[in-house]
Amino acid sequence: MVHILLEYETFTPFISKLMKRDIINHLLSEVSHRMLAVVGVLVLALGMVTALAFTPAPVSPEDRVEVVETLKLTLGNPLDQGDEIYAREERIVRGERLDQLLSRLGITDNDARAYFLRSPETAVLHRQLVPGRVVNARVGGDGSLFSLYFPLNGGENGLIIEEEDGRLKARETARQYETRQIMKSGEIRYSLFGATDSLGIPDSIAVQMAEIFSGDIDFHRDLRKGDRFSLVYEMRFLHGKPASAGRILAVEFINAGRTYQAFYFAREDGASYYNGEGDSLRKAFLRSPLAFSRVTSNFGRRFHPIHKTWREHKGIDYGAPTGTPIRATGDGIVQFIGVRGGYGNLIVLSHRGQYQTAYAHMSRFANSLKKGSRVTQGETIGYVGSTGWTTGPHLHYEFRVRGQHVNPLSIALPTSIPLTSAQKANFQRESADLKTMLALLKNAPVAHFE
Repeated sequence: MVHILLEYETFTPFISKLMKRDIINHLLSEVSHRMLAVVGVLVLALGMVTALAFTPAPVSPEDRVEVVETLKLTLGNPLDQGDEIYAREERIVRGERLDQLLSRLGITDNDARAYFLRSPETAVLHRQLVPGRVVNARVGGDGSLFSLYFPLNGGENGLIIEEEDGRLKARETARQYETRQIMKSGEIRYSLFGATDSLGIPDSIAVQMAEIFSGDIDFHRDLRKGDRFSLVYEMRFLHGKPASAGRILAVEFINAGRTYQAFYFAREDGASYYNGEGDSLRKAFLRSPLAFSRVTSNFGRRFHPIHKTWREHKGIDYGAPTGTPIRATGDGIVQFIGVRGGYGNLIVLSHRGQYQTAYAHMSRFANSLKKGSRVTQGETIGYVGSTGWTTGPHLHYEFRVRGQHVNPLSIALPTSIPLTSAQKANFQRESADLKTMLALLKNAPVAHFE
């Protein structure tokens, strides 16, 4: 027997006892017992709130209504944990043995444990108990094993153990990633990385954004407080957790009041980024050979820090720590690689048409690079150093047209090959949804991050 007791207290001196009695009688005549129980709880709650403002009058017996109802309780069957499957995840700790890891994963089945500890198929697991590595398993409530995934050295493959035909079997497999599209937008207060970090955007995505617009925006000098950006990018998930960032699919950047857009599009002969009209954003050359750095010496006449005389400086110097990757600013062929006088370690690239670029003072060259090697735009060709005539680590970068040195920061860079009419039609069709996403982000309130 379950007793439900309803008490209606006097809310205010201006409500008469007769009115209260009428209200209660009306409820009893109009509402079912179950509904009355709900109303009673609400009335009680209102009475409690009102008591904070008024002093309730004493409750008399005539204001008290007792409702008795028998409720039938249906008890479910006891949980059979043996039929349940639980997803378990554990991180390997230093000095842990395989049997200890199995216990923490909840695998208590003797046959499964014997298979892990004695089978040649799982011998590799004993040698790769790397601290911090995450192991996932699907385990029954009774300690039986349905499947286990163990990431192997190298990063992209793993060993999966699962039941087949009544026995456990192990096989090596590639990691099964789930790719999702992420939408984010923000506003810059001081730096690009400060804004993206506050939004939880991976650094690799921020670098991609800078590279996409590198032909139009100098991210060393052109960023302004209040610049805004909106992003749609790919993120790979493993077992429901973020694993690695993919590529940017669409991006809008508003710099000093001017709007730039880019959309990823793959054509038959390669993929690149295009503006909303389908014109290529990929210039034949990047504006800078370093992703992020500072200009320490501009193009033109300067006082040489070593020779202590005024000389023409025929390139741009970028200050950066030793070991910073240096990118080829355009597709080309290695014309020279080696040591040359004050340049120190030098690479000269020959590009399509009449262009050459030079990269000096490197600490070392990229592996397997030699004279005649083909390089692609953005490929790492070496690393910042201080070889040759230098006062500290930096990159000396030259841009030559028909053998003449020109300022790489002011020259109008040539564009890449445009899309055909058919390719443009495909681009407009494939980018339609991405344009809608950017429009949604643009109209959404933007949080301010530094």
